[in-house]
Amino acid sequence: MRVMILEDDSWIADLLKQIVLSLRPTSHVVCLDSVSAALREWQQRPAELVICDWNLPDGPGTRLLEQVRRDNSSTPLVVITGRSDRASVLAVRALKISAFISKPFQAAHVAASLAVLLPSTGDELHRPKTAHQDLLSHLANVPSHELQLPLKSHVRDHLLQRFKGESVDLRQLASEWQHDPALTARLLAVANSSAYNLAGKPCISLLDALQKLGADNSLNLALGLALRQCSVLDNALLRLFAQAHLDSTELLIERSTQLARQCTLDPAPFHTAALLHRMGELCVLYLAQVWQDSGQCFSEGHVLQALDQFSGPFAISIKAQWHVPLQLRELIGACYNLPAHNLKRENILMRLAACELNSAPDDPELARLRRLAGLI
Repeated sequence: MRVMILEDDSWIADLLKQIVLSLRPTSHVVCLDSVSAALREWQQRPAELVICDWNLPDGPGTRLLEQVRRDNSSTPLVVITGRSDRASVLAVRALKISAFISKPFQAAHVAASLAVLLPSTGDELHRPKTAHQDLLSHLANVPSHELQLPLKSHVRDHLLQRFKGESVDLRQLASEWQHDPALTARLLAVANSSAYNLAGKPCISLLDALQKLGADNSLNLALGLALRQCSVLDNALLRLFAQAHLDSTELLIERSTQLARQCTLDPAPFHTAALLHRMGELCVLYLAQVWQDSGQCFSEGHVLQALDQFSGPFAISIKAQWHVPLQLRELIGACYNLPAHNLKRENILMRLAACELNSAPDDPELARLRRLAGLI
């Protein structure tokens, strides 16, 4: 089944795509951000379902819907809009709209509406096989837009419960989110994107992102990530490696934020940087699980080689693609190295926290860093 989504907000478009794929995994979904592009797409490859925003940069989305109706009287049309007043509904009554969904929307409500309009093809459980190659060759060719970090399993489970309309304690969700690297990175990426960060002030913590995005939008983005991640770390070896990295993350969060408070500095960026400092490794493990789920296999040696070869490059790509602010990049870098030319006190403290966790107590480097930080 071919589904067309016309929405100029790329994050909302991706959420809608993930909802469609969660209902019908074999659907081909194309996302477009302008009326002109959507009209060209429709003329070349008509869709069996059209989901359309009303207000687009180059005109009203109703232009597309009118063209669809001239060509096909039965294609289901879904309008996603902030305009849900009676006059707007009446204005497009002749187009026989199948569903109106008002912004801001709840993902569960959207899913319920679309489920009625998406016919079952009977092959939802079939997953295409990936051409045989080894894990390292596969990772070398993964495009940057497919780089992801694995959600913690209980965070993903709770989000999917919410998506299915089940009651979930939102305060518990918020508490869980601050210890989940994938979710924190996702919300920071959106909050720091040009679509949301109009003032140009970077968000450096989960709280900053939640405040900028709002509760409803943040929850929808989290649900979109949970729906996107069809793979969880079921492989025992991958899960063991991931837990080791997450344990290291928690220890660094605790120590770096302690040092920040001791020096009367804001602990929030230290928390975020520590949470994300192993994102390259976590990305490798997530992609290895996706690889296994596609029907392939690997050895422990392959995983160790992959971690050594790809953790660094993946982390660099993620930081660029996800708009990680410079302050956080420097703090993350300080977990591994402290450049001689960059002696900001925040970076020194982060380096000190990392060294305290990985060095002998009498290591002279610890004394040097404490002096630089003004602690002795």
